[in-house]
Amino acid sequence: MKKINLGRLLGPKGLMPSPKAGTVTPNIPQAIADFKRGKVAYRADKSGIVHLPFGNVQFLEEDLLENFLAAVKSVEDNRPSGAKKVYWRSAYICTSMGPSIKLDVKDMLALRVAASKA
Repeated sequence: MKKINLGRLLGPKGLMPSPKAGTVTPNIPQAIADFKRGKVAYRADKSGIVHLPFGNVQFLEEDLLENFLAAVKSVEDNRPSGAKKVYWRSAYICTSMGPSIKLDVKDMLALRVAASKA
C-alpha cells in the first residue's frame, strides 16, 4: 500500500502517526519500554473534552482509584496557561462500550486533594 493511500485512509480518522503524539520515534526500544511501563498520552479534542484511559476490568478498586486520582492530577498539572477560571465543568467515567456515569466534580477534586495530603 502506498503512503498516499495510507494517508487517505488514516488521516480523516485522526490515526496518522506523528512525532508530537509520540507515535513516531527514532528510539523504538525506549518507546516500547515506556508504553509497557504504562505511559499514557492524552490531549483535549476540538471541543475541550479529554478522553483518558486509567484502568481496565482486571484492576482492583484501590488501583483504579489510584490511577484515576493520578489522571486527575496530571490533567490539573498540565492545564493550559490560558485556562484561568473553572477548568472542570463535568466529569464522566465509562467502560469502552458501556454507559457513562456522571461524577460530582467538587467531590472528585476534594478526593484528589485529600489523597495528596495523605
